Amino acid sequence: MKQALITGSSRGIGRSIALELARRGYDLAVHYARNREAALAVAGEAEKLGAGKVAVIEADLSKREAATELVENAARELGDLSVLINNAGITRDGLLIRMKDNDWDAVIETNLSAVFRLTRAAVKRMMKARRGRIVNVASVVGLMGNPGQANYVAAKAGLIGFTKTIAKEYGGRGITANAVAPGFIESDMTAALPVKVQQEYLSAIPAGRFGKPEEVAQLVAFLASDAAAYINGQTIAIDGGLYPH
Repeated sequence: MKQALITGSSRGIGRSIALELARRGYDLAVHYARNREAALAVAGEAEKLGAGKVAVIEADLSKREAATELVENAARELGDLSVLINNAGITRDGLLIRMKDNDWDAVIETNLSAVFRLTRAAVKRMMKARRGRIVNVASVVGLMGNPGQANYVAAKAGLIGFTKTIAKEYGGRGITANAVAPGFIESDMTAALPVKVQQEYLSAIPAGRFGKPEEVAQLVAFLASDAAAYINGQTIAIDGGLYPH
């Protein structure tokens, strides 16, 4: 299984996942929504690291038809599709009583409904081959909740339940579905936080540091590999001990 589509792979965790899979010789579909230059840069790095065929594909996952088209385009470009990494996501934070319907709808559509459509399209292909790996990038807040993120938490918690159901429906077809739940990971967002706020977050993490995108990528790559064939329907937190469960 060497053809992988990684949604939202022009930056952050998605970028790290694409590069880790490149090191392992995968054919890759690098997906982006807006920043084509960043996606092309990831593709260039992936090729240098040993990736096979690399396709760069644009899709606005807030549009219903885009998810199915993305899977079809990726499979056409790569010749097959054996691994789907659902990583793309957005935030529209705000306290519940101030949250607009549009903010709720946008996050649920991109972070959850698009995953349903992407997975539905991918599973149809995987069933014919009787093999496949689906890895969903959830979040530790989907397990523990988080003030000011009712929409995002609902989407990520829904993603965890969705993962368990897909695992039960298609585990007998050689397809596994698992989720990873990152905690606080180094990013432009965490770097921009005031030092005091960073220290407050760090004090809640037993490991005493933020995670690295590369650490999440290595976990995702393992779950996508043949070595993880008997791991199915699991949600693995990668959060430094922030929320043991």
